[in-house]
Amino acid sequence: MKVLVTGGTGFVGSDLTRRLVSEGHRVTVLTRGGRDGSSPEANPRFLKGDPTKEGPWQEAVADHQVLVNLAGTSIFGRWNDEYKRSLRESRLLTTRHLVEAIPSGAELLLLSASGAGYYGFHGDEELDESAGPGRDFLATLAADWEAEALKAGERGARVVITRFGIVLGRGGGALRQMITPFKWFVGGPLGDGLQWLSWIHVEDLVAAILHLLALPEASGPYNLTSPYPVRNRDFSKELGRVLGRPSWLPAPGFMMRLVLGEFGSVILKGQRVLPRRLLESGFSFRYPRVDQALRDLLGST
Repeated sequence: MKVLVTGGTGFVGSDLTRRLVSEGHRVTVLTRGGRDGSSPEANPRFLKGDPTKEGPWQEAVADHQVLVNLAGTSIFGRWNDEYKRSLRESRLLTTRHLVEAIPSGAELLLLSASGAGYYGFHGDEELDESAGPGRDFLATLAADWEAEALKAGERGARVVITRFGIVLGRGGGALRQMITPFKWFVGGPLGDGLQWLSWIHVEDLVAAILHLLALPEASGPYNLTSPYPVRNRDFSKELGRVLGRPSWLPAPGFMMRLVLGEFGSVILKGQRVLPRRLLESGFSFRYPRVDQALRDLLGST
């Protein structure tokens, strides 16, 4: 297949691009960077363009069978008004311009990322794809992002929405930030540690995306999370064990809010999200439990 990827040079996108190429797909990565992708023989080919703006890059959309939309500013930062505006614009404008470039009647697939934060905060309640959206900033952002992607259906495209949990991988993403205090022997749970962490190993995430791309009947939302979410305190305990570091020193909630602003409150709550539709589609996780994932990712650290 010919696949166009936005966000293809990012933490998840880089791994996905490598897997797509290794499996024989022709990949175009849309990038704002300085790479010149003019060679038609290159795989992946880099197409220069800013997806938050209309431009010549949109002409390439019609030449692809699959669009994978991963672009967006990382949620891991201090949320102030400017940062929240970047979170929204990077997601909504990219998706809007991508959808607008789809020719009417095109028979293509749009697989667009979203987040497990879509569901808002529900304490210990188990959440699958049948649950409705929350009302906080992150939930509203996810719902609006998905609404932009679903407009592709009006142009004849099939749309798959992938709601990511916290992605664990080497050399980037959330895990790199999580392990820093442990390496300084000051690691521990966030707040009271009772909040649920819905997570997924990056290898399982990429495999799940490829699985959905190969399913002709796939459409609508899919939670891309491990079937075994864990409480933050249990995640911290396992992380400390794998790293050989203590894991008893909690980060007070007020400090998290002081350092991270509104995002500090978000990570002190969390969601208990389950991948019901993904499992029903026949997908099998390689790292379903957090101890397996952390040993694979950090066992030699």
